[in-house]
Amino acid sequence: MVSPTIFCLSAFLVLLVLATSASSSKALSPYYYNRVCPKALPTIKRVVEAAVYKERRMGASLLRLHFHDCFVNGCDASILLDSTSTIDSEKNALPNINSLKGFEVIDQVKLEVDKICGRPVVSCADIVAVAARDSVVALGGPTWAVQLGRKDSTTASRDKANNDLPSPFMDLPALINNFKRQGLNERDLVALSGGHTLGSAQCFTFRNRIHNETNIDPKFVKQRKSTCPRIGGDSNLAPLDPTPARFDVAYFNSLVKKRGLLRSDQALFNGGSTDGLVKAYSSNPKAFWADFAKSMVKMGNINILTGKQGQVRLNCRKVN
Repeated sequence: MVSPTIFCLSAFLVLLVLATSASSSKALSPYYYNRVCPKALPTIKRVVEAAVYKERRMGASLLRLHFHDCFVNGCDASILLDSTSTIDSEKNALPNINSLKGFEVIDQVKLEVDKICGRPVVSCADIVAVAARDSVVALGGPTWAVQLGRKDSTTASRDKANNDLPSPFMDLPALINNFKRQGLNERDLVALSGGHTLGSAQCFTFRNRIHNETNIDPKFVKQRKSTCPRIGGDSNLAPLDPTPARFDVAYFNSLVKKRGLLRSDQALFNGGSTDGLVKAYSSNPKAFWADFAKSMVKMGNINILTGKQGQVRLNCRKVN
């Protein structure tokens, strides 16, 4: 007869093995493709660099694509799925429709990677994550070891995209809560918001700020009103910082000068708990780069699918 002590020890070891297996199945690795397709990452880099050099705004688009993917059901390439009779595409959500770009570049990357690998082994979710990193690097920003091994989802949710993506109209408490729901803290919020050092925003997203808010530099207001009137011009673009095609700290310098374009931008430097981080990043690019890289890795781990979960899509726009 087995003694209670031995039985308890055996049960504990079984639970430990199960827990370890569950944990390891969720683990990503920057070396995931080294054996199965060592040319995968160089191929992604080549295609992304070509796209960014052709249209420098594409760098911001590919970075934003990763962000908008991860904040809705996790980093699972659900953002890439087109609408079908069973899929309500996230592309049609209010934060994404007529503004999210870069899908054709991801398609091209997928085509080239599958060709070089000889078969579809690289997931669309991993392509989106690597493309975001390579875009930042191509525009002068930091690099980081992208954790790899994600699988692609078989579902998407327009409703969750509408509810879970942060809005350009949010104040600081709303932003903090939004990021907290994703397991991200205030440092992550400020660092990742620094991604707005790249790209532009449409007039309708900042119209109320430049016409009605007071925590804004008057000269900046005059400049922005020239392209964003009270009525009309909804899709007119304005840069999120003075150097929208270069990854630098101009975004944070703008916030300190009350020249944040979006309400959600200036909320980070408006007498609240994140003021200190904004000020620190504005004068210390190395600190921003280091924290941005850490937060990108952290964001890239949100609700990932691994192992037998999900699939590696043959076409990033549809389920196998």
